Amino acid sequence: MLGFMRVLNEMAGKGGLGIELDLDRVPVREEGMTAYEIMLSESQERMLMIIRPESEDEARAVFDKWDLDFAVIGTVTETGHIVLKKDGMVQADIPLDPLVENAPEYDRPHEPTPPQTVIAAADVPTPADLGAALATLMSCPDMASRRWIWEQYDSLVMGDTIIGPGGDAALVRIQDGFDTTTNRALAVTVDCTPRYVLADPKVGGAQAVVETWRNICATGAKPLAVTNNLNFGNPEKPAIMGQIVGSVEGMGEACRALDYPVISGNVSLYNETEGRAILPTPVIGGVGLLEDVRTACTIALKGAGRSLVVIGQSPDRVDGWLGASLYLREVEGREEGAPPPLDLTMERRCGEFIRSLIGQGLVTACHDVSDGGLLCAVAEMALGSRGLGADLLIPDGKTAHSWCFGEDQGRYVVEADDSEDVLKSAEAAGIPATVVGSVLDDDRLTGNGAILISVAELRSRHEAWLPDYMAAGA
Repeated sequence: MLGFMRVLNEMAGKGGLGIELDLDRVPVREEGMTAYEIMLSESQERMLMIIRPESEDEARAVFDKWDLDFAVIGTVTETGHIVLKKDGMVQADIPLDPLVENAPEYDRPHEPTPPQTVIAAADVPTPADLGAALATLMSCPDMASRRWIWEQYDSLVMGDTIIGPGGDAALVRIQDGFDTTTNRALAVTVDCTPRYVLADPKVGGAQAVVETWRNICATGAKPLAVTNNLNFGNPEKPAIMGQIVGSVEGMGEACRALDYPVISGNVSLYNETEGRAILPTPVIGGVGLLEDVRTACTIALKGAGRSLVVIGQSPDRVDGWLGASLYLREVEGREEGAPPPLDLTMERRCGEFIRSLIGQGLVTACHDVSDGGLLCAVAEMALGSRGLGADLLIPDGKTAHSWCFGEDQGRYVVEADDSEDVLKSAEAAGIPATVVGSVLDDDRLTGNGAILISVAELRSRHEAWLPDYMAAGA
């Protein structure tokens, strides 16, 4: 089933009802289309709504205001059938149950991905220069700036963009008509970490969902729903099908734990070249709602002397997770190890706590910790600021690099005027939190006072990769 037919069947079937349609009322682009063509058409930018009869005039007025087509094309019934009428005749009368709840399902052979070894931080060599390692990560394809792309497009359409490209999630004010706006805004983000999915599809699928959850929470918005775009190789190969199965299981588990439903999605399979599949990439798009844009939080550092606090990390945590990390790949040249585990219960609690801190005005900047770990997250916050840097309280010892670059999940870095207020709130909520540094009034990133790298140098490396890559391919 495609297009219009699929949408109708899903809506009626999920409700255990039926639908009767008059296809002569459906807006079409060509004369003489058959019922078959209308129902299977995949024309874009169409929405199907079921509204109460008494709300028809009100709904029509909204569509008229935005100069959009509006047509009442049918009614909901209790027959359990979809009945299609055209040219005064019944063109189809089909029971929905065999098409929806009892439709045939594929059960392809699949093989689970073998579990990967957990890599101990102490077994990964310490770099001679943390600043150089940071620059390597911030200029790799996964983390390099996408400015070359976004500056070629208008990201401020109608002036309603509150948080633009480069942050955790875009934030766009909701309009109320052409000439008036509200203080409400939508937060939107897209994410996936394919190397995690390759190492453990279930964990990687769940992590993609959770990453969008964190990105939205970091702006202060409440996550509402997700869509997915499942990109994989040939599902006829059991190992690839195993990736799909594991990813879907992980996504479902995360969505249920976070009360973060999947409302749409699509699939792209057979993505292979000469028999070699792409990395398994179940991309998740998340959307959330911020009730008041005046409380919105960005990743940019705001003021020298303020504290940096990590939410979701206890003070005694000195070893970070380096398996399947960017550090292991980019600095050590190793693509191996189990990805960092997830605690979905704590993810939800930390996200709700972050939104509470932002709503109360207790933090002035917020950024979730993901690719590249804690030091990279702080570096991104400094890059988003104007002339500010940061000093981190890096633990001594042979695993200091894992504290800096470990990709342990469920963490946020916040900037606060009063770290005691944040720590007390975290303790009351049962959320681990620890002060990890402070904001500097000059262009440096330091560890325990020792210079790691200037923000200016880091910015140059961070901004250069994509333009250089595109120029090389010209």
